[in-house]
Amino acid sequence: MNARDGIGMRPALPGDVSVDLSIDVGGLRLQNPIMPASGTFADGLANTIDLNRLGAFVTKTITAEKRSGNPVPRVAEVQGGMLNAIGIPSKGSEYFIRESVPFYRGFTPPLIVSISAPTSDGFAELAAALSDVPGVAAIEANISCPNIEEDGKAFAMHARSTATVVKSLRAATRLPLWVKLTPNTGEIAAVAKAAEDEGAEALVVANTILGMAIDIRTRRPKLGNVMGGMSGPAVKPIVVRMVYQCHRAVSIPVIGCGGISTADDAVEFMLAGATAVQVGTATFIRPTAMIDVIDGLGAFCRQQGMTDLRGLIGAVEDTGFVPFEAMA
Repeated sequence: MNARDGIGMRPALPGDVSVDLSIDVGGLRLQNPIMPASGTFADGLANTIDLNRLGAFVTKTITAEKRSGNPVPRVAEVQGGMLNAIGIPSKGSEYFIRESVPFYRGFTPPLIVSISAPTSDGFAELAAALSDVPGVAAIEANISCPNIEEDGKAFAMHARSTATVVKSLRAATRLPLWVKLTPNTGEIAAVAKAAEDEGAEALVVANTILGMAIDIRTRRPKLGNVMGGMSGPAVKPIVVRMVYQCHRAVSIPVIGCGGISTADDAVEFMLAGATAVQVGTATFIRPTAMIDVIDGLGAFCRQQGMTDLRGLIGAVEDTGFVPFEAMA
């Protein structure tokens, strides 16, 4: 089914017909495809929105050891989004298991734990430690972080290093394994395929795009770490393109992440091939953003006469154009 056949040609649904927003993604059945992006969600949101309405929880990235993070300032607003160089501060995995996991057990959405480590063995050890923790439903491996075995380059920069770390993770845990990729690579499709081949059950595309901003009056970088990750509306076209490329390269679900703040954004990502999406920067601006996207997605489907989301995923109309990565 292409976009012309699946969208815009059906009458709106009658008011008494419900829309099924549930989806299967990465070994889990979610009540809807909307979830937070790692690092943009905390338990304090329970005071603002009904957390039980989310498709899943995705935690801030944790590490096995305690980490203080990067020097301040860690966040800078820029045109079209924000830069951040938080540096993955963490109280350690033991604290997370003891103090944070019990909070999420009181809600119905599954808990996806984002993890980071500097080596493939470190990733495997942390995944193994989480595997038997009640309430943990899946692992999101943030392989966008520096790999000391590759001179500090992110694991997901290249297919070979991606394959190495995902193979170690897959051997270490029985939990569903989602792998978060970096957009700072020219090999996104090859990296995606390498992760799939070694056992990833879903891909999160993608983390923030490396950027920099300078205060022209002080002539100093706006971030204490000099460079940081760009997120927000300005990155959306780049990540939509990457989702499209990854969807064409793999058969496992792709979770879109980058610049999503409205239901229209979520639909665009799904047309490109995303099965689900993560909302990040928008939540800082509008704490109800995820709920607004869920409600808007249901309204969109109703207007299009769609009873579920199957007609959206990967339904961008085929123009016959051969993407540049397929040209040789």
